[in-house]
Amino acid sequence: MTERVGADQDALSRLLADVPVGHVGFVTPDGQPFVLPIAISQDGDGVLLHGSTGSRWLRLLATGIPVSLAVTGLDGMLVARSAFESSMHYRSAVLFGRCTALDGERKLAALDSLTDALIPGRVAEVRRPSAKELAATLVLRLDVEDWSLKVSDGQPDDLAEDVAGPAWAGVLPLASRYTEALEAPDLRPGIEVPESVRRLLQAGN
Repeated sequence: MTERVGADQDALSRLLADVPVGHVGFVTPDGQPFVLPIAISQDGDGVLLHGSTGSRWLRLLATGIPVSLAVTGLDGMLVARSAFESSMHYRSAVLFGRCTALDGERKLAALDSLTDALIPGRVAEVRRPSAKELAATLVLRLDVEDWSLKVSDGQPDDLAEDVAGPAWAGVLPLASRYTEALEAPDLRPGIEVPESVRRLLQAGN
C-alpha cells in the first residue's frame, strides 16, 4: 500500500471535481463541535456551499468563524493477505478557512456553478431562479487559507511469509455511476430525458 501526503493542487482539484459532498466542521459559540454535510463545488482557490437562509448553521458560517471542510473519495478496496495490511484506496483532503456570503450577480453565478458542477449542462435546460428562490438561498464561499491532501493507493505490502501462503491479494477498484433516469410521477407526456441527464448516465458506461 502507498500513502502520500502532499500539496498537489491538481490532485486536490480532481478530488473536489469528483466528490460532490463535503463535511464542514466548526465550533458553535457555546463550544459545541458540529459537522455539517453539504454539497460543494470548487470555485478557483475556494469552495462554494449553499443552503436555506433558514439554516442557523449556515448563517453561523456566514459570520466568518473558522471552519474545516473534509472531502473524501473512496476509489477501491486493498485486499491484502492479512487483515492487518488490508486497507482502502482513497483520496482525502481537509481544507481550512472562513466563509463569506455572496450576493447579487456573484450569488447567481455561484448557484449556476454549483448546479452545473452536480449536473453539467443543466443550467441551460431550466428556468432562471426567481427572486423568491434567491432570497431563500444562502450561498457561501469558503476562502481556503490552508489545506492538506492524502492519497492512498498501490498494492498490498504483505509480509514475505504471507506472500508465500495461500491467501489471495489484490485491488478491487470501485466505480460509482448513475444507473437509470426515473421519471417524476407528474412528468407531462412527451418530455424526453434531457441531454445533461443522458450524459451522466452515459458517463458510467
